[in-house]
Amino acid sequence: MMMRGANIVMECLLEQGVDTVFGFPGGQIIVIYDALYDYRDKIRHILTSHEQHATHAADGYARANGKVGVVMATSGPGATNLVTGIANAYMDSVPLVAITGNVPTTLIGRDSFQEVDITGVTMPITKYNFFVKRMEDLAPAIRRAFAIAVSGRPGPVLIDIPKDISTHYTEYTPADPAELKANAKMPEMGKEALSQALDMLHDAKRPVIYAGGGIVSSGASKELSEFARKLQAPVCCSIMGLSAFSAKEKLFAGLIGMHGSFAAAKAVTESDLIVAVGARFSDRVAGNRKKFGINARILHIDIDAAEIDKNVKTASHILGDVKQVLKKLNAAIGQQDHAGWVEQVTGCKSVAPKEEFEGDNVNPRDVLRALNRMLKKDAIITTDVGQHQMWTAQTYEFTMPRTFITSGGLGTMGFGVGAAIGAKTAWPERQVVCISGDGSFHMNCAELSTAVSYKIPIIVIVMNNSVLGMVRQWQKLFFDQRFSETTLERATDYVKLAEAFGAKGIRLTKNADIDSVLKWALSQNAPVVVDCVISRDVNVFPMIPPGGSPEEIILEEGLSDA
Repeated sequence: MMMRGANIVMECLLEQGVDTVFGFPGGQIIVIYDALYDYRDKIRHILTSHEQHATHAADGYARANGKVGVVMATSGPGATNLVTGIANAYMDSVPLVAITGNVPTTLIGRDSFQEVDITGVTMPITKYNFFVKRMEDLAPAIRRAFAIAVSGRPGPVLIDIPKDISTHYTEYTPADPAELKANAKMPEMGKEALSQALDMLHDAKRPVIYAGGGIVSSGASKELSEFARKLQAPVCCSIMGLSAFSAKEKLFAGLIGMHGSFAAAKAVTESDLIVAVGARFSDRVAGNRKKFGINARILHIDIDAAEIDKNVKTASHILGDVKQVLKKLNAAIGQQDHAGWVEQVTGCKSVAPKEEFEGDNVNPRDVLRALNRMLKKDAIITTDVGQHQMWTAQTYEFTMPRTFITSGGLGTMGFGVGAAIGAKTAWPERQVVCISGDGSFHMNCAELSTAVSYKIPIIVIVMNNSVLGMVRQWQKLFFDQRFSETTLERATDYVKLAEAFGAKGIRLTKNADIDSVLKWALSQNAPVVVDCVISRDVNVFPMIPPGGSPEEIILEEGLSDA
């Protein structure tokens, strides 16, 4: 049948099972939005206040339910405003499809109004991108984009559609998206690699499992739990891996790396075998890579061949989907006995980071502990980036996969509120709480209007210390307390700000009021901002990372002249 390009976009989205799109219209994507008007009973559109946060919302939606997130924006500044969100999804391996409008093909390359080469801009931060030059390429490009986004290591794909392509008509033939996905190539697990891995597992006396975000992406939490019990090994999680393995399990050793637990540091430092599953040995985990796991052989299981031996040299590896690899290992390994080793590691779980608490000031960790008691186990926590993010990772006990949504690789301040909106849209019946800081919240507070307009009852807890806490902490430790541009001292009244947007606000200033304030916030069934006033001198105290001390990491990054 003959169909307008913009309508083909809508039909292809329906083919892929898309029910929600986040975005912001404009001149060059107006025809696609015109088509969306006729599909509004089938595809819900969430109009955000800014394109970047539309991307974060699509990201949060995808992380919460495992589907592909979809975001749309117009050309020029609309498209470039997506870039940070796309890069964030790329770093954290989130399946995302971004659809941008562009000037008509006859105006491309003429520096036309709001013309930007967005495919060129995003080439390094997407798995693939498409610039649709011909009508007959439109539907295939959209279908391939979704297939690419979810195949192998997930990630974002961009489709740039000139205005005339969305306006003109061409033949449209429906297609089955399952056929495209079935044709996506997956790495093959070699028998020799599996055999070598089993030998390493059987020989190990002090094994430890380092679980990353690949466990969550692959839906392999059940297989990971079985593997850990059969191997009888402590499990350490990267920040992206948190929620992949229940924090209630005895074998859980906590967060690994720079801000990780003492138990995790001990496990990695003293182990003779590190099994890294769906993880990439980032600098925040490995620290000094020459010292990481210095006493251990490393077995790396990952879907992305580019990650093998990229940061840390491994003794052996298995290339493949971690869910399928773990199934094969579980079927072959047999029950191991490392009870003494497990007791050595888990006995250190009571060693917690130092806490600073002054008089009646609110202790941020106590707020998180209270949330941990009050929220249901399927509640979703999103965060922005900074001290509050690390306190959450260290303190909150995640027991179900996809319940912790944070910016891990890119470290994007301003991520949390949009991600919370996306997560709540994906799971309207579940509690969604965003933990933010006053620095981050100033970057995304306009999205309260989105939550109010669409009746999305998220709770935003702002850890308000009037400073950029994490940077200030580094200045305190390594720059002789020269607090250059990290003291905010803004006069913003967050309660009045929330009310101005139509949300509800409440201020928390005393530790004794934590429970009553949080109970009130959780009972409102409306967007709520909790202004949680904390001391500017409360720090995130990291334990010593397995690859070196924080001082060594700072020096290695060249942030100090010492």
